[in-house]
Amino acid sequence: MIVDIIQGIGGIFISLINVYIWVIIIAALLSFVNPDPFNPIVQFLYRVTNPAYDFVRRYIKRTDFNGLDFAPLIIIIGLQVLIVILSSILYRL
Repeated sequence: MIVDIIQGIGGIFISLINVYIWVIIIAALLSFVNPDPFNPIVQFLYRVTNPAYDFVRRYIKRTDFNGLDFAPLIIIIGLQVLIVILSSILYRL
């Protein structure tokens, strides 16, 4: 019974990670079109993603190549690795 609860909570956590990955993708795509910075949706996306971007940019100094920022890509790859690890742990319970 406890294993089922842990697996359920783990599934919810993995779903939240997937939602955050989509938020990062949307924010990265919005950076190409220069949206209105006063739009509440744009402000929300930037508030949610900028802490993760700052964390990656702090440890990887050169994440900008010809105008492309690789911080979102690095974050998405890291989150996908985390999903695989969590899924394998939850599967073995």
